Amino acid sequence: MTNPLLVLADHAATWRARPLEAEVAHHARRALVDWFAALLAGAWREPATLMSAALEDETRGGGGAVCYVTGRRVPVRHAALLNGTASHTVEFDDIYRYAVYHPGCPTIAAALAAAQARGTDMEALLRAMAAGYEVSCRIGLAVQPSHYNFWHTTGTVGTFGAAASVAVLLDCDATRTAHAIATAATMAGGLQQAFRGEGMSKPLHPGHAAEAGALAAMAAAKGMTGALDVLHGPAGFAAATSEDTGKWDKSLAKIGQPFAITDMTFKNHGCCGHIFAALDAVRDLHLEVGFKPEDVVSIAVGGYKATKDVCDRPTAQTEQDCRFSTQFTVATMLLHGGVRLAAFEPARLSDPAIRALMGKVTVALDAECAAAFPAKRSAKVAITLKDGRVLNRHQHTRKGDPDAPLTDQDLSDKFLELTSDAVGAAQAKALLAQLWEGSALPGIVPLVANQARAAE
Repeated sequence: MTNPLLVLADHAATWRARPLEAEVAHHARRALVDWFAALLAGAWREPATLMSAALEDETRGGGGAVCYVTGRRVPVRHAALLNGTASHTVEFDDIYRYAVYHPGCPTIAAALAAAQARGTDMEALLRAMAAGYEVSCRIGLAVQPSHYNFWHTTGTVGTFGAAASVAVLLDCDATRTAHAIATAATMAGGLQQAFRGEGMSKPLHPGHAAEAGALAAMAAAKGMTGALDVLHGPAGFAAATSEDTGKWDKSLAKIGQPFAITDMTFKNHGCCGHIFAALDAVRDLHLEVGFKPEDVVSIAVGGYKATKDVCDRPTAQTEQDCRFSTQFTVATMLLHGGVRLAAFEPARLSDPAIRALMGKVTVALDAECAAAFPAKRSAKVAITLKDGRVLNRHQHTRKGDPDAPLTDQDLSDKFLELTSDAVGAAQAKALLAQLWEGSALPGIVPLVANQARAAE
């Protein structure tokens, strides 16, 4: 068997100098715009602010990377950790659906920190991102779908995206890139149970992945070695986290066909992506038929395994819990027409109308939807009305998936919506223009909350 780690490392190393095709560069910028939208929306919220406070004494020496939580220059690992955490907090981050994975949070957090510290330009960052997405998404393909039974892919596989992207920026050759990926493997982690209920640790998964991957690449660049059979060996990553030693022939055959970064899902709702198909179906039926929420007797949602296992939460209470509740988000969609940042404000979380409608929503496993996962994220919705009508919709895909993509304008609108309150409308527009067109890397973008505290 060909060693998959060496194949992936060889590929990653080519991104140091290969021509950056216009299409790939454009899709990488789309991913960067989307990541910053999620990052800045989460940077002033817990748990990133709590983690920043916990690490305060460790960051007084400064550094070359930007921590967007504090608006300070800090060491690479610190920026990767906090920015990666913040970018996963409001659940608006990108998805590679075939691997059940959010590559942007760990990969971009690590790559941007390293690029800023190295003083590189935008093209170098985009190259590194493309390499990190490709390596980690292919590893994700090799271990899914069974990996997702217990592991949070963004925390585990994300470590490889961070390592590969930083290795490119550190100009590691294929050998040192291989050792970066190998060392990253033994630091990968992130348990599903961390977000099956309450608690703040889920956003830490990509933050830890970004930091660990960056460390692995930095160490490899100085000569540290790892076990080069760690992905496919009998006690390696795939064997430990999936049902076999990896579907490597399948995943390696897909390198660059197309490049993973050109085949991304960008979220249209601020919650778990396993609910999206149901939300799209409910929204469309509501708009087409024009019934009122009070006309609803019941809403039955049929989905794939993760929809049932992760998102069937009829009594969700906290913000984190409600972002993973089909019941809460479906009720919110019907009553308010969308599931965006406002959906999880305290008044909404305790809204009696939402709570009443939640009791009418049920979730079940649907065999057809389960068979289509993970290539298709589908749902079947049946809405029973008081007049006896039953409205049915089989939603085969989600708005934002590659086959129903958000446009560049959609992404820009999403960016401004999520960031304007965090950094101010004028600064948000200026940053957006730089991300779409600029050749220089973004620098410090002060949060409104931090500016207000500094003025006190």
